[in-house]
Amino acid sequence: MTIKPLIILPDPLLRQVSTSIETVDAEVLKLADDMLETMYDAPGIGLAAIQIGIPKRMLVIDVSREDEEKNPQVIINPEIVKFSDEGSVYEEGCLSIPEYYAEVERPAVVNVKYVGRDGKEHVMEADGLLATCLQHEIDHLNGVLFIDHISRLKREMVIKKFTKAAKGKAI
Repeated sequence: MTIKPLIILPDPLLRQVSTSIETVDAEVLKLADDMLETMYDAPGIGLAAIQIGIPKRMLVIDVSREDEEKNPQVIINPEIVKFSDEGSVYEEGCLSIPEYYAEVERPAVVNVKYVGRDGKEHVMEADGLLATCLQHEIDHLNGVLFIDHISRLKREMVIKKFTKAAKGKAI
């Protein structure tokens, strides 16, 4: 397994819509393992392939707490097929927008259809932190960032801050 470098805002790759994975083969499984290694190293609870520069519809998550056994999940070609009317607010952060957090409201419960490591289709009902994490990572696959769910003023300030920081590193 290899730890991959993370793509950081304002990299335009983060706005790219990812393409479907046709076959779950050894290459896809290796990518999944690399993504899990990268996510745990960061440390984070979710990572979309686009965040390491690969525009494929795959994400990995593990919302287990530190005192619990790890529960890594590989989710390929996810699609939200049902969501609740009830909302839930969580303070979100993102490995591609380091050290910035904001409260985001999303549906409290989602049903997600996806392909697993086994190459078979599954449906998962998720609530709480898992529902938020799934929605956050699926947004990445669609070129959407969690800051798109906050006020325009706050979003513009964050983008400006990261753009300035990126220019400083380029010099």
